[in-house]
Amino acid sequence: MASAAIFSSLRRRRSPSLEAFLAPVDLTDVALVQTLASVSTGLVSRFSGKSLFFQRKNSRSLIRKIELFVVLLEYLLDSGSSSSSSSNLSSTAVVCFKELYLLLYRSKILLDYCAQSSKLWLLLQNHSISGHFHDLNQEISTLLDVFPLNDVELSEDVREQIELMQKQARRARLYVDKNDEALRVKLLSFLDEFEHGRIPNLVELRLFFVDNLGVRDARSCRTEIEFLEEQIVNHEGDVEPTASVLNGFVAITRYSRFLLFGFEENEVDLQFGNQKKPRKGLITQEIADTFITIPKDFCCPISLDLMRDPVIISTGQTYDRSSISRWVEEGHCTCPKTGQMLVNTRLVPNRALRNLIVQWCSAHGVPYDPPENPDSTADGFAAALPTRAAIEANRATAALLIQHLASGSEGAKTLAAREIRLLAKTGKENRAFIAEAGAIPHLCELLSSSNPVAQENSVTAMLNLSIYDKNKSRIMNEQGCLSSIVEVLRFGITTEARENAAATLFSLSAVHDYKKRIADESGAVEALAGLLRVGTLRGKKDAVTALFNLSTHTENCSRMIEAGAVTALVQALGSEGVAEEAAGALALIVRQSIGAEAVGREEMAVGGLIGMMRCGTPRGKENAVAALLELCRSGGPSATERVLRAPALAGLLQTLLFTGTKRARRKAASLARVFQRCENFLHFGGLGAGYAFAGNSATNRDTGFVGDVSVTMSISVPVL
Repeated sequence: MASAAIFSSLRRRRSPSLEAFLAPVDLTDVALVQTLASVSTGLVSRFSGKSLFFQRKNSRSLIRKIELFVVLLEYLLDSGSSSSSSSNLSSTAVVCFKELYLLLYRSKILLDYCAQSSKLWLLLQNHSISGHFHDLNQEISTLLDVFPLNDVELSEDVREQIELMQKQARRARLYVDKNDEALRVKLLSFLDEFEHGRIPNLVELRLFFVDNLGVRDARSCRTEIEFLEEQIVNHEGDVEPTASVLNGFVAITRYSRFLLFGFEENEVDLQFGNQKKPRKGLITQEIADTFITIPKDFCCPISLDLMRDPVIISTGQTYDRSSISRWVEEGHCTCPKTGQMLVNTRLVPNRALRNLIVQWCSAHGVPYDPPENPDSTADGFAAALPTRAAIEANRATAALLIQHLASGSEGAKTLAAREIRLLAKTGKENRAFIAEAGAIPHLCELLSSSNPVAQENSVTAMLNLSIYDKNKSRIMNEQGCLSSIVEVLRFGITTEARENAAATLFSLSAVHDYKKRIADESGAVEALAGLLRVGTLRGKKDAVTALFNLSTHTENCSRMIEAGAVTALVQALGSEGVAEEAAGALALIVRQSIGAEAVGREEMAVGGLIGMMRCGTPRGKENAVAALLELCRSGGPSATERVLRAPALAGLLQTLLFTGTKRARRKAASLARVFQRCENFLHFGGLGAGYAFAGNSATNRDTGFVGDVSVTMSISVPVL
């Protein structure tokens, strides 16, 4: 019987019909025979005379058996009017025919699978698929053994053919084509060569792909790659080889594509910007939204970022190792989330959660660079890492791509930038050796291209490379690279290019030393502010996260005010999807007196923050009350009075003191104390001292450091 793995593999391309699992009911004997005849005839007409590239002998043997069933069924139908052969079947015969119905549909799925799958995939599954054919043959043999031939009136020649098929089915053994198996072994040998740091011979690669597999152009090669990538995306652990090994075969095929066929695919179209979009459902699919909402349980409660190395502390809470280690090193002896005293400082790896995070990242195309801690490769995590074969094949591919990026035609450069963009989507290894091989200077030159596709691919490749921390310095230190990225942000030909340039600045600004350089780059902050005001939702997210990063550097405050970023952030308080980050950035800016003064001049600032306290998300409320608190602290009496007079603030503070998150309650309590010290406190509306000092036990943690701003920084830099 064909296994569930085949049905799973075909699921997204063609959902298997329920007929494959459910026998027909409520059919008369004649209708049942007619249905079987129709199904089997359809199968024969579709596959008879059609030679599949692989599994030729097994498929022909199965079709021949179905042809004999057609003979039997048609004879029963033809003789039904005179002998009632098909209108008066025994109960045993009816049961056998219903089982035949299931066998025919499973045969159809198996034959479709062999006809629709890629050649490389069929090679890799050679033994498994041969086993499925053998299983079907065994089931047919069992069916024929129990079929009541003596209860059915058949002509002598039909009976002889059925009996002959019965004998042949009994004698049949598992058949694995020797030529197909030799090709499979050859494919595995290429993997082994790359695994040992050797590049396979060009002649052997050409013989394998072109002469033996019939892959004769770049387009056919791309089809093979896409199919294998689809198996990786849909992999559920019930099909071998593993996803990490499949990545190795993808890498080998990609290398062979460029080595054997160069850059012939779509070169003319690319020159005119008519780039074909990737098929849906593949790992090379462009991510439609720059940012993906990460499950809350995958984010560290301290940093709010996706956890790379989750560990459990003595209170049972889970944190990212780097965040909780820094917390303990700063002298804290309590659990940041619960406030409980730590019995010990031992960190226990949360391997189950780490594996879930890895699986989620793989499924959503989110970059996940594994920690350097050796323990992080335990309990199955190593299986998700790329094999050496994949790394070496991708390294060889990158060298080919960069050659064309440096000296190819305009079309070749555009295509090379696109492939580097895709290659840099996953894995710090890929991002590292692409940059080491010298891609960044050539991508930088392509940023100024008048070809919109070339510009978009180059800036997105730069974004993907920048995710790897060591590449940030390479990009920032490349002469003119930062200014070129900013130029794309300001004047990019496509919306996609401008948005990805903003995302690149966000990625680069993760390094503190680069925040000032980026802000000082002519037009950078102005362009981010403009994108935040009038961009798409995706563009606004790109811009607001970049502005947040820049606002964490105290020396950027004046520059952000001059560039109109404060006004844009205040306006963004009313925009769905970016309000939380905007409030977080404002909370940082108003910590300086000039920032508080600038925010105080914005008529909608206090009202926008009050509105977020009323209707925002829990994190949005945290950031809003934090911003109002910092505005009072740094803005002087006039700013405090302005906040003090805000309608409904007393009630909102009281609500936060009882229902807000721990951080929100702490900020609300601090703001209440500010009001209590004001001479006009009694006119404020009677926020009682009990409320004003609620959460007082947390006062010593109200430190005002940047990490206390609860901006949703669990948004990862995208790979596109």
